[in-house]
Amino acid sequence: MQLILREDVENVGKMGDVVNVRDGFGRNYLIPRGLAVAATGRNVHQMEHEKKVIERQDVRRQQDAQAFKAKIEALSLTIAKNTGEDDKVFGAVTNREVAEALHEQGVEMDRKQIILEQPIKALGVYTVEIRLTREVKANLKVWVVAK
Repeated sequence: MQLILREDVENVGKMGDVVNVRDGFGRNYLIPRGLAVAATGRNVHQMEHEKKVIERQDVRRQQDAQAFKAKIEALSLTIAKNTGEDDKVFGAVTNREVAEALHEQGVEMDRKQIILEQPIKALGVYTVEIRLTREVKANLKVWVVAK
């Protein structure tokens, strides 16, 4: 059975690919879930049109992400925390606190986009990665200081 994939399907193909799959897999899995459509002339033409629209949207999204990246990299956040002996922070600085500090600076950011390998537990200057899109990542400088 020949199908056109509407989304990327692991071990089958990428969006827009015309693939040959077994009849049962196509009828019982791919088509009911909206992952594929039959490979007719009309569907091929429609899929090509959708690919062009998506490509234009991706270009626009990438340009917006690059502009936002420049804005974020120009910022420097200062987070004040209570400390104990040896300048260790009580608790830790998490991505939620970084998102709140960004919000105070006027930048709306989902905390899930802020990538911390581990919570920050000591005073100092840290570089925090922010994932804007799959390809565009920004680095934000965060100062953790004593209260």
